[in-house]
Order: sequence, then structure tokens, then C-alpha cells
Amino acid sequence: MKLGLTSGGFGPKVQIDIERIKRAESMGFDSVWTAEAWGNDAIVPLAWIAAQTSKIKLGTAIMQMQARTPAMCAMQAMTLDQLSGGRMIVGLGPSGPQVIEGWHGLPYAKPLQRTREYVAILREIFRRERPVEFQGELYQMPYRGPGASGLGKPLRSILHGRPDIPIYTATISPKGVETAAEVADGFIPVWTTPDGLSTFTGPIEKGFAKAGNGKSWGDFEIAPTVTVILNDDVQKARDAIKPGLALYVGGMGAREKNFYNDHVSRQGWPGPAKKIQDLYLDGKKNEAAALVPDDLVDAVALVGPKERIRDRLAAWKESRATTLLVGGDSRALETVAELCL
Repeated sequence: MKLGLTSGGFGPKVQIDIERIKRAESMGFDSVWTAEAWGNDAIVPLAWIAAQTSKIKLGTAIMQMQARTPAMCAMQAMTLDQLSGGRMIVGLGPSGPQVIEGWHGLPYAKPLQRTREYVAILREIFRRERPVEFQGELYQMPYRGPGASGLGKPLRSILHGRPDIPIYTATISPKGVETAAEVADGFIPVWTTPDGLSTFTGPIEKGFAKAGNGKSWGDFEIAPTVTVILNDDVQKARDAIKPGLALYVGGMGAREKNFYNDHVSRQGWPGPAKKIQDLYLDGKKNEAAALVPDDLVDAVALVGPKERIRDRLAAWKESRATTLLVGGDSRALETVAELCL
């Protein structure tokens, strides 16, 4: 099992610990990943990291699809891939209605269809076999809809990019995972347990069947994100995870539509998930965090002393995960590297 590194969180200032990333690279971590929400973007920090590293792969977990056209995403990916010596992994996602409609001012509708069309256009641009022509439901190249000048023509990338730049999608819904298995090279689930990965087996195999051409498990990466906190006080380590879990389960979405709440519920915590959401949306964030079950934290994260982390890593090693995207301080990274690499 390979290890990836999540580069940092969000805040009023961009904070990237480049020494931590260099240390991870020297320890044998396979990849480093940046993200975006409604502040810093994912590509600029990744370029900054690329300039100060030499071999670690460079992934986005994730770029929001509606934030850039497929062509712009391809341009950014090919540029960074070429400048870094072929290290780029494109990680995409539809984000959620609150971000897409509230921040980007665009409709969220049809995320699965958008994923299919977006990935198809990226691959067409990467292959550079001919000028790109695509007439989908959501994307048209050239555009000939309302307001079009009629002057658009098919174009082929001036830049000769790598035709097989990997594309992952971030998803946790059964249909989203099926789509990932159909059109992408891997997927990135968040707040997922080792046992929870097994719930994706059916959707993944359906996606492989739709893809055809013999696509199978050996062609598909599964890269769950896992926070690691090294601390002899297990409860203190758990408590450090709970506010983030409560934010996603309780606040990242509306009461009637929260993908993370649904995901945690499917994995075995429907009652707590509902209560956490009710408290969070009522403005009781601390109470919501306190209600996050200890066993949920233990299942989705690696917390406690080294021996406990070693024991709980066994479940991940036996799961379908091909890469763990690890978040944690330098001591946590060193511990996981020692136990895995």
C-alpha cells in the first residue's frame, strides 16, 4: 500500500509546510495532494510544491469541476505535469450545491453527467489526436448555444501533454463511485472506514462492466483520506478529530442533502449522524462535535500511541485501498512510513 500526503488545511493564510513535504518525499511517500474550497485554489500551491520537490507525485484532492472549464483544467494539468517531469495526478470533484451555487454562482445539477463529460473532454485534450469536438448535455466544444458568435472552431492543444495523465474523482455516493470506476483511473473517498470500502465493491464492478475493455481492480486506484494523530492520550487524539467530522456530517450541506451524512449513515452510524446534523444546523457546533462517537473516529482515523496505530493499520492493509492519503504532523508521518513502507 502506497502513502500519499495531504498538504494542509484552509484558513486566512495559505500555509504549506514544505519541509514536512520534503521529509515525506525522502521517506518514500508516493504523492502529495492539495485542495480547494472557497479560498485558496489547488493548482497554485501544487506548483509551488512541485518547484521544491523532485520525485513525489502531485495530486489535487480536489479541483472543483465548475470552477474551471474542462479545457482550462487540462491546460493547468498539462502545464504542471510537463514542468514537474510527469508527476501530475488530476483529482476532480463536483463539490456540493452550497459551494458551487453559493460561491461560483453556477448550477450544481447533474454531477454524474458532468463528471462523465468533463473526464471525456480531458482525455480527448490529453491524447491530442485531433481538434477537440464535443457536443454533450453540459459541455459543447465548440460552443454553439445561446449567445454564440458562430465563429468558434475545433482546436487542438498547442502544448503536447502526456496522454495518460491519471484522473481520479472524489466521491462517496454509490452512483458516484460507479461513475468513477467507469470513467476514471481512481477515486478518493473521505471519512471512510476500511469496512466501508467494501460497500463500494458492487458499484465499482458495475462501473468496470460499463467501461469495458477488460477494466478491473488492477487498473483502478482507491485512495481514502486518513488523519493520523500520534498521542498517548487516545481520548485527546479522538477529540481533535471530532470537530472536523462534525463539520462534514453536520454542516457540509443542507438538512435534506448532505452527502457526508448519508455516507456515515450507510457505514453504520445513522442515528448519531442525524443528531450531529440537527445540533450543527441549530448552531450548536460544540455539542455536535461532542456527540461524534468514539468508535466512528477510531474507524475513519488513526489515533493514539504508535502500537495502537500499528494495530489499526492492519485493517487498511487488508482492505481494497491502494494508497492512504495521510494527514498529520511530521511525527505521525514518520510513524506511518515506518509501519507501511
